[in-house]
Amino acid sequence: MTDPLTSELLELALEAARRAGELLRDGRPADLGVAATKSSPIDVVTEMDIAAEKLITGFLAEHRPDDGILGEEGASSEGTSGVRWVIDPLDGTVNYLYGLPTWAVSIAAERDSETLVGVVEAPMRRETYHAVLGGGAYANGTALRVRPAPPLDQALVSTGFNYVATVRSHQADIAQQLIPRLRDIRRGGSAAIDLSDVAAGRLDGYYERGLSPWDLAAGDLIAREAGALTGGRPGERPSGKLTIAASPGVFEPLQALLEDFGAWHD
Repeated sequence: MTDPLTSELLELALEAARRAGELLRDGRPADLGVAATKSSPIDVVTEMDIAAEKLITGFLAEHRPDDGILGEEGASSEGTSGVRWVIDPLDGTVNYLYGLPTWAVSIAAERDSETLVGVVEAPMRRETYHAVLGGGAYANGTALRVRPAPPLDQALVSTGFNYVATVRSHQADIAQQLIPRLRDIRRGGSAAIDLSDVAAGRLDGYYERGLSPWDLAAGDLIAREAGALTGGRPGERPSGKLTIAASPGVFEPLQALLEDFGAWHD
């Protein structure tokens, strides 16, 4: 029997993500510009990031006012219910700014530091990914499963690059060492979509350093519920130091290479 709390959280996450996705898709101004920057001058925030987060947090507060919230664009409250929402209102902001389609809304609900529900809404793909802890992962209602693991030298792996130049330079060195050992590397620009693509069998693996909780909370659950292994450095959970998601059989050798190359280090 489905837990009533989990069912409620999933329903709210799906609706909040749908509304924010529609706002971002249909409300994007033709003259969209940068409203602020974060870690560097090229790590940008637009007015639509801010508007989408306001829409999501307002909707959730209306239905569950006692929950905590952690949002990329500054929304933060402790709450008293034991449930916390982890929100990236627009994952892939630079793609969105340039009119590229790879961006998403990411919403997760967690309790006791465990993610119960994850939703990734990708409006330009017309795809909604969701997962419930122990209940599988789905895209538009169809169950997802990771690809059977190929040998590492035939694996298609995605990654991302930090907006801080020194970190990005190191990440480029890691990618240069990895490329001869893989089928190829992709760089999509949205961690939430990359993790969902691992779940959907469109990628054999994904890794990135420098992610924040809102970047990975929903996508990590979706990948795991589709059969992927996820983690960071050996024995650690995914984190800002390193996040890896891959089919079993790809995860272990990919993690070993990244550890050998020092992918978690500046």
